[in-house]
Amino acid sequence: MSTTTDLKAEQRAAKPVLQLGDRIFSGSAKGAGILILVVLAGVAVFLFSEALPALVAPASEIRGGNGLVAYIWPLVFGTLLSAVIALVVATPLAVAVALFITHYAPRRVAQGLGYVVDLLAAVPSIVYGLWGFAVLAPASVGFSTWLNDYLGWIPLFAGPVSVTGRTILVASLVLAVMILPIITAVAREVFLQTPKLHEEAALALGATRWEMIRMSVLPFGRSGIISGAMLGLGRALGETMAVATVLSVSGVVTFNLISSSNPSTIAADIALQFPESTGLAVNTLVASGLVLFAITLGVNMLARFIINRRREFSGAN
Repeated sequence: MSTTTDLKAEQRAAKPVLQLGDRIFSGSAKGAGILILVVLAGVAVFLFSEALPALVAPASEIRGGNGLVAYIWPLVFGTLLSAVIALVVATPLAVAVALFITHYAPRRVAQGLGYVVDLLAAVPSIVYGLWGFAVLAPASVGFSTWLNDYLGWIPLFAGPVSVTGRTILVASLVLAVMILPIITAVAREVFLQTPKLHEEAALALGATRWEMIRMSVLPFGRSGIISGAMLGLGRALGETMAVATVLSVSGVVTFNLISSSNPSTIAADIALQFPESTGLAVNTLVASGLVLFAITLGVNMLARFIINRRREFSGAN
């Protein structure tokens, strides 16, 4: 009996005593997490309830007259196409910038460059859209013409070339600039966490700086790069004003990146069509928003899964 009592006393003594501030912080953090889940569930319920009339409506009553799937599918295609192109362009550039900041640039230059890159995330999306519309689109016409002349046999550059430059390629490049700070920030923090012993061991064995990065830094930060890229992908999927400013609404499905007939995105279509929509048209737009919500949620869940896989890894292991 005394042994059991002593064991319980030792367990109580070993258990840390939380101060009032610790309990308040712990409760606040837990409440914030629960609140986020409740809000997320509320958004899902709202979208589904508002989209239900469009889900059960006859195909002839949906905008375009071909049904809900025929209306949303081109928008899903344009959303995924622009986001993937932006990801392909932004990820190598973000990794290169992160490596330069962490392993090549002098400390003062690295700090200043890091601030500049982070500042890109604070620029409003409408400013990026205006930049893409007024600067990047006209400047891209000559490049698009060159692509059509020399690579026109590839379906991506088959043309005819848009005379305004407002193409899915330009919209994707604008998205690439917008997601660059996110991927760079994640990659930079992961590269900085590379164990110094690994780097010093590679250099001691005679490796050059690039060989050390290739053998020590990149393998350590691979999962971080992937998760950062997927977080950037989630941002690109939901971007509205930048894409709406550059592209016009279109219901085509095409891989042609430089033509005036471009696929639109879900977010841009909602922004452009919602002010003039009424009745079932609003429910149709909400249904497309529900699809975008599901896609974005899936991307972020996958990114979180990749991050959690690396949580227990440590350079000391």
